[in-house]
Parts: sequence; structure tokens; C-alpha cells
Amino acid sequence: MAALMSPDDPRRKRGAAPSAPTARPLRTFLDTNILLYCDDSTQASKQRRALELVLEHRAQRTGVVSLQVLQEYFVNATRKLGLDPGLARQKVEAYARFDVVEPVIADVLAAIDFHRIHRMSYWDSLVLHCARKSGCRVVLTEDLQHGREIDGVRIVNPFL
Repeated sequence: MAALMSPDDPRRKRGAAPSAPTARPLRTFLDTNILLYCDDSTQASKQRRALELVLEHRAQRTGVVSLQVLQEYFVNATRKLGLDPGLARQKVEAYARFDVVEPVIADVLAAIDFHRIHRMSYWDSLVLHCARKSGCRVVLTEDLQHGREIDGVRIVNPFL
């Protein structure tokens, strides 16, 4: 481990510019379907890809979800995939280790405006608004138009 040098240490280069901070990987918003595919063994290739994405973004600390996504995951995992509610709850706890956007009334109103302007569902509007609010430049989802950029957020379908 390198020792810290004082400003007057002769080994220190005079006039050297301070090193640039390391760029942090881009934050990415994970939509509900990404989380659901992690548990859907009927879609093996999508399951594999979804697991890769979740593990990658957890390791890099770049993943973002919202309360809406966690709620939708629980409902659909138990209803559509038949997961035991206790197991689904544990998975919600695990996914809550990502950065979680907790919408407030101003976010609900912004999503309504987003819905009116962009003519998309309110729920998709809330996802996009929460992604933008949290500093994400990308939303990973299968539900929206791949490649489209809306208000600085690019939609990416990772299963194509």
C-alpha cells in the first residue's frame, strides 16, 4: 500500500495535474420483467440473461428499481409464476438492496404529465420518470420500444 506523500515531499512531481476520478459505470433502471424472468424457468434463455443482468448490476452497484417495480414483482411472481409468497417476499428483500426510488406525490403528478405528453401507460410513465429522477440513462425492459430515447432515458430490451 502506498504511503501518503506530503505536499513538500521531493518525490512528488511538481505541477502534475491531479489524477482524474475514475468514471462510475452508468446507473441502470431494471423494470419488473427483468426480475420476473429470473424466476421463469419456462423461458430459459431470458432467465439466463436476466440473472446475468441482475448479478452484473448488483456487483457494480449500478442497479436501480422503484417501489412500483418491487410491488409488481411480488404480485406477478406469486400470481403468474406461482412462487410461494414467503419466497417472493425474500426476493423482494434481496432486490431492495439495489437503489430504490420511492415515489412521492410530486412523482405521481410528474408521471401523469409524462403519460399525457408521451401517450404511454401511466405505469410505464412512472417507471421512466423514476429512472430519470434517479439519474439512470438506461431502462432495461421488454415492455417499451427498444432504442427509443425519452427525456434522456434510453429504452433497451436486453432480450433481443
